[in-house]
Amino acid sequence: MESTGTNTAPPPPGAPDLVTVPTRQGLEAVDIIRRAASLAGGVGPVLHDGSCDTLGFLVPPGTADAWDVPGSACTQTNGRGMRFGDVLSPAAGGTGWLLPPEAVEPVTDPAVLRAALGEAARLIEAADNCC
Repeated sequence: MESTGTNTAPPPPGAPDLVTVPTRQGLEAVDIIRRAASLAGGVGPVLHDGSCDTLGFLVPPGTADAWDVPGSACTQTNGRGMRFGDVLSPAAGGTGWLLPPEAVEPVTDPAVLRAALGEAARLIEAADNCC
């Protein structure tokens, strides 16, 4: 079979999905998950974009299929935008790790993230509506 020069390699097995949220809500969620780590299993790697407008939580593959949390988005990465190998690193310019993979759990549990994002939204709303 002749090669066309196009990289058509399949994504790495188990390439994570990515939940993106506004930075303020994401930072609150990270704190909530870390405080409850003994119950939740901890937070996985978290990316920030170059402009610091959003945070991205790595979650297990397949999470995007049923993700429905308002104010967030979950996309299948299929390995796009990340370099896999010895070190998982963001390939997009200006993107970096808030919590790097080597310092945390492999991914964040979607149920734990869903609960933490809901609690974070309620905390933010209460703070914004405070006297």
